[in-house]
Amino acid sequence: MIPLPTPFLTIPIAHRALHDMDAGRPENSPAAIRAAVKAGFGIEIDLQLSNDGQAMVFHDYQLDRLTGEKGPVRMRSAAELQNIPLAGSAAREKIPTLQEVLGLVAGKVPVLLEIKDQDGALGPETGILEQATAKALEGYDGPVAVMSFNPHAIAAFAIHAPHVPRGLVTGAFARENWLLVPKKRLEELRTIPDFERVGASFISHRADDLTSPHLAAIKARGVPILCWTIRSSEEELRARQVADNITFEGYQPV
Repeated sequence: MIPLPTPFLTIPIAHRALHDMDAGRPENSPAAIRAAVKAGFGIEIDLQLSNDGQAMVFHDYQLDRLTGEKGPVRMRSAAELQNIPLAGSAAREKIPTLQEVLGLVAGKVPVLLEIKDQDGALGPETGILEQATAKALEGYDGPVAVMSFNPHAIAAFAIHAPHVPRGLVTGAFARENWLLVPKKRLEELRTIPDFERVGASFISHRADDLTSPHLAAIKARGVPILCWTIRSSEEELRARQVADNITFEGYQPV
């Protein structure tokens, strides 16, 4: 187990960076990254794969919601994606690469990277995005950790960057949120069975499921617990009764 750096437990983490559409800072945008760094918050960002094997900082599988383009992110090259403006960006910023974002952060605050599932059913078809993520992290010496809903993704990442702390994103895995994933697979993941197998050093758990007995068993072993996504001071107060730190959006923790 690679220890999770202390800043991940002491500095609140901005979900998809410190985004604010009213201020012209879309989620996962360079502007949201810079705002989080300036405010001193940690940063959680999402990674998708370009068709030429680059790690792109973007949440959705499709371009439609967050840009004026349509279709899968994975059907475009990194160069094409870097030329697509983010909807709502005051500065007409484009989709950044992971390498670009790491350059903006430059070790000033902790960076929590979520590798989005590329298998489609939280299964074993992984490897390319995980390798691209590891490559982008080469030489980066700031506090960084990697996580995924898909344990296979974390196992694949560990092959390429065994020295980087890694964790699992977990929750109740409610069927309505995972329509493409087999019911049996969701039932398996709910019990957090892969923690030891993938060499995880932390959990990031859904905030409305923090009373899970499976999570309690992990916490009892002294494992750091993060949670997502907190949207008010009241939610934060409740979450911190279980979680060591929060991922937040829509307000700023004290």
